[in-house]
Amino acid sequence: MPTSPRPLSGFPEWLPAQRIVEQQVVDTLRRTFELHGFSSVETRSVEPLETMQRKGEIDKEVYVVRRLHAEGNEDLDPAKTLALHFDMTVPFSRYVLENAGKLEFPFRRYQIQKAWRGERPQEGRYREFLQADIDVIDRDTLPAHVDIELPLVVIADAVSTLPLPPLKMSVNNRKLAEGFYRGVGVQDTLGVLQRIDKLDKIGPALVRKLLVEEMSLSDKQADLCLSLAEIRTTDLSFVDRVRALGVSGELLETGLQELAAVVAAGIEYAPGFLIADLKIARGLDYYTGTVYETVMEGHEELGSVCSGGRYDSLATDGKTTYPGNGLSIGVSRILARLLGRELLTATRSVPTCVLVALPSEDDRPAGRRIAAALRGRGIAVEISPTAAKFGKQIRYAERRGIPYVWFPGRDGGADQVKDIRSGDQVDATAADWAPPAEDLRPRIVRP
Repeated sequence: MPTSPRPLSGFPEWLPAQRIVEQQVVDTLRRTFELHGFSSVETRSVEPLETMQRKGEIDKEVYVVRRLHAEGNEDLDPAKTLALHFDMTVPFSRYVLENAGKLEFPFRRYQIQKAWRGERPQEGRYREFLQADIDVIDRDTLPAHVDIELPLVVIADAVSTLPLPPLKMSVNNRKLAEGFYRGVGVQDTLGVLQRIDKLDKIGPALVRKLLVEEMSLSDKQADLCLSLAEIRTTDLSFVDRVRALGVSGELLETGLQELAAVVAAGIEYAPGFLIADLKIARGLDYYTGTVYETVMEGHEELGSVCSGGRYDSLATDGKTTYPGNGLSIGVSRILARLLGRELLTATRSVPTCVLVALPSEDDRPAGRRIAAALRGRGIAVEISPTAAKFGKQIRYAERRGIPYVWFPGRDGGADQVKDIRSGDQVDATAADWAPPAEDLRPRIVRP
């Protein structure tokens, strides 16, 4: 007995107008990335499970891929089992190792592709989602200026051309955090980082409890770690505030200097965009230096919509190391919020600009010639599906959101094109007529 399909939560699907918005956002990001010299790559969707499991607190969220009738042992062998990638940084690092002899370094790459995580579905967190990543990766050493270039030049430039709410990027440095934790006597600095990373989700009281009960920190150690995480400034005053906590060390000082350089550049090149926020940790263990998280103003509860950081040893073959820095824009996370709340839409739900009307079915060949001439000039055209009365063909265009209807001339008369929104109708030829620029293609607008 037929049953109605049931939607799967966590796997967003867009209606045509929403898909147009997504495609135009992706196209804008792609153009911006290429303007800054980034090359496009696409990696396979799967990696060995053992690779996925080495990269931090992600084990429970990894999807494995198996044939329905798998042979052999039912237990998962991490070396032989394939897993869908949960981000693009790990696959990109593997891609660099496999193709190092064919790439020119520093290598600038962008990658716009889907990823998968076994999240508990909720707004902003999906099981299948689209990301837009940029990375700069080099051989042996990576210049410090990359930490500044990625957020200030590329990301700020990319989002400035999109009709999005203002973004605020929080920045921290893992060397600063780890150096501080070592200075207060913490042995498992990664464990502390991963718990500090939960501050926005569960609050300081529960994080303090985790630090004491799970990480065996003393009350004083836990309080100092939380005091560091409370520091948040838009200027360089965070440096003195960290030093006032009375902890010192070479790694801490290096992290302070690196973070100060990024924040100082932010003050100069993008005032108000960058914030020094010392609770930013990033839970994945491959980050080694500057880390970033970004929120949309007015939608802070959505969490980070653009994040990433520096990784100095993720890609290595044992002889050569390829350090990198990368940022990932959560395209699905941003659009699901803005589309779902009708804060963004498209001017129409179809790419079609012109519908060629048909006086009769005998006129269809002539309609095809008109359509071909317009398409040859970059104008998207449909031919009416039926030679109904013109009123019905116009209503068809209205339902589709097509702004113009083209009427072929009869008995030697001129062709005419009608703007069905205003009612204006003028003589036209397919070799010369063009719509206003704002009508040529659908545009993203705020309702």
